[in-house]
Amino acid sequence: MSRGLLVIIPHGLSEILAKGEVVERYYNPGGLFDRVDIVMTVDDHPDPRLVQTMVGDADLHLHAVPIPDGLFRRSLGFSPALVRGWTEQIVTLAQKVSPSLVRCHGAHLNALAARHVRKRLGIPYAVSLHINPDEDVRNRAVSRGDRLRLRAMVPLERAGLLGADLVLPVYEPIVPYLERLGVRRYEVAYNVVGGRHLRVKADYSLHDPVRVISVGRLFSAKNPEHLIRALEELDGVELTVVGDGPLRPTLERIASERVSFRPSIPNAELCAMLAEQDVFATHTEHWEISKAILEPLLTGLPVVLNCRTGAPVPELEGGICRFVESSVAGYREGLRDLLGDHHAREALGRRGRQEASARWAPEQTEERFAEIYRHLLGAAPQVPSAA
Repeated sequence: MSRGLLVIIPHGLSEILAKGEVVERYYNPGGLFDRVDIVMTVDDHPDPRLVQTMVGDADLHLHAVPIPDGLFRRSLGFSPALVRGWTEQIVTLAQKVSPSLVRCHGAHLNALAARHVRKRLGIPYAVSLHINPDEDVRNRAVSRGDRLRLRAMVPLERAGLLGADLVLPVYEPIVPYLERLGVRRYEVAYNVVGGRHLRVKADYSLHDPVRVISVGRLFSAKNPEHLIRALEELDGVELTVVGDGPLRPTLERIASERVSFRPSIPNAELCAMLAEQDVFATHTEHWEISKAILEPLLTGLPVVLNCRTGAPVPELEGGICRFVESSVAGYREGLRDLLGDHHAREALGRRGRQEASARWAPEQTEERFAEIYRHLLGAAPQVPSAA
């Protein structure tokens, strides 16, 4: 029997393609579906040929259903009862393509639209969450306007999540947010990362010069300035910074010629080159385990991270990363210790790989999502009440 999946994402695909973050079958784990319709809630029209890899052999269809400018204000903060004019477009599309399952990324208007599809057509939906909005969005809001806007979004998030057949947080620190909202139907399902392109690090001898790599978006919560400045105090070390963002011009100005910036690298190329680095080091204040960290761990590359302000990430405990003080001195001493101790460096890399392979191996995480989808397709739970 033919199966279709409707994926609703709160962004465009062009930005993902531009960053090179293309993961095979990301939107069709296990090749479970014969047809995949991807709805972008922005005005974006990427080349379907560049997206095809992300759905495997499925018949791909792309749709742009932009959220109108000013809808937040006109709907009094995306009030679930006042945005039906927009969500109805998604319901109509779902009625036309008849998917077997709806998958949303993030608890935005897309999740509310999926809830309306569920109510009207009886099609189950799952929502994956890739961030803890309380910790990494609301707690970091600076302006009064942003704080008010984010507070107004809570009823929308609650409606989309409580109506879901299953919510899929991609790491444990998201769970407290779900429990605060009263969400009970959830399972932690870790992100699928680049699979066959990952190479296992076999040789822990240092290159000359030593190769350190940092990957992540360049903004305030992931500012690698301390790492860059620490490099100036270490001889014979080069740093590659992969990522783009508002801080890049400033970071480029303070960096020496031993620091190279690459705004984007195709995911396949990045996964392949990780094994040729000596150390992965980055800075993040987010309460997360991102794909940027999962990939070097799976490679066996020694990972250096800052001790974030707040609770630690449970998955990164247990000695699989070297944690340093979030300062120039912290990165300098942490890197100096690792680079000067071959056995400690190799042990850290191998320990990280062993744990990562057991929990986050790409084939394992992909099959986990496929298993969840199969369960949702067969469970046919009762339709939740309308928002």
